[in-house]
Amino acid sequence: MPSHSIVTTAGGSKMKMTLDSELDVAPDLGSEQRQLSEQNQPSEQQTQLRQRFEQQVDLMPAQLASELGIAELEVVAALPPEQVVFVPLTQLDTLLQALPEWGKLTTIVMLSGSVFEFKGDFPQGKYAHGYYNLYSKGDGLHGHLKLDAMRGIALISRPFRGSESHSINFFGSEGEVVFKVYLGRDKQRALFPEQVRQFKALATAFASVQSHL
Repeated sequence: MPSHSIVTTAGGSKMKMTLDSELDVAPDLGSEQRQLSEQNQPSEQQTQLRQRFEQQVDLMPAQLASELGIAELEVVAALPPEQVVFVPLTQLDTLLQALPEWGKLTTIVMLSGSVFEFKGDFPQGKYAHGYYNLYSKGDGLHGHLKLDAMRGIALISRPFRGSESHSINFFGSEGEVVFKVYLGRDKQRALFPEQVRQFKALATAFASVQSHL
């Protein structure tokens, strides 16, 4: 009988992960990290990445990826295990459906050195014409996600300018970031406690799966 992990979302609904099935059909989880370090990157480069993160606590993965000319996913895979947890792509739909219940978030899209930010509720979505279409009533974030082109999802907890920071990162087929969703902050720049709880619950649940791979 499959075992399950249940995470209650901010809106009260439950996000259920079938652990046994993830072990069978989600080699992209912990193996993504191992494959990147063992196959795509020479051990010397892997060591270099880890040393840079140790030396520069606030160093952003995007900055290091640009500096070295490699995909950001490769850099993220070198983060200390306490700072990154990979989510199986089989949970992509469930994750996207849960995010609208989290409240105010910051969604970021980076392209060719430019950064677009949207602060507000993450929108609901539905499938049509080969895309997962994001829609909001009236003003708000809208978009069209090509989910079958996603290569990985990572939950990252890493200080930003000396402050606690947590984000959900979605990567494309080349290891590039498609978009990131950061936890929201109040007027005093403090993270919303309930969102932090939600994020850490997800990270703990998926880390448990990852440890079995």
